[in-house]
Amino acid sequence: MNIKISTVLLLSSSLWMSAMAQTNAPKSEKTHKMVFQLATPDTAAYRALTRQLNNVLAYWPTAQIEVVVHNKGIGFMRKDQRIFEPEIAALKAKGIVFAVCENTMKQQKLTKEQILPQAIYVPVGIAEIVVRQEEGWAYLKAGF
Repeated sequence: MNIKISTVLLLSSSLWMSAMAQTNAPKSEKTHKMVFQLATPDTAAYRALTRQLNNVLAYWPTAQIEVVVHNKGIGFMRKDQRIFEPEIAALKAKGIVFAVCENTMKQQKLTKEQILPQAIYVPVGIAEIVVRQEEGWAYLKAGF
C-alpha cells in the first residue's frame, strides 16, 4: 500500500513540477504583430498607450507594432502639441511605427511639416488597420 501511495505522490509531484516549468517557460519565439488604433484627443489615453507599448516590448522585445493615428488622435503626433515627443522618439527607436492618416491631415488642414518627424504616412488610417488585420496582425484600441 505504501508503494502505491508513494507512486501517486511521485506522479503528482512530477505533474506539478512539469506544470510549473511550463508556466515559467521562456517567452514565445513567435513574432507577434500588433496594430493599435489611436483616434482620441485624450492625453491620458496617450500616456496609457506609451506605457502599454513599453510593456509589450519589455515582454516581447521582437514584437512588430504599428500605431495608426487618425481623427482626433492626430494631436499625439503634432509638433505644436509635442508633449509625448520624447516617448514617441524612444518607441520609434525600439522599432514601433507611427502611421499618420493623410485623410485626417487633409480634413484638419495639416501639413507634414506640422507632424513629428517620427511619423510615416498612410493614405487612409482605417484602411491601414484593415490591411494589417488581413495580414494577421492583432488589433488593439489604444489607450484604455
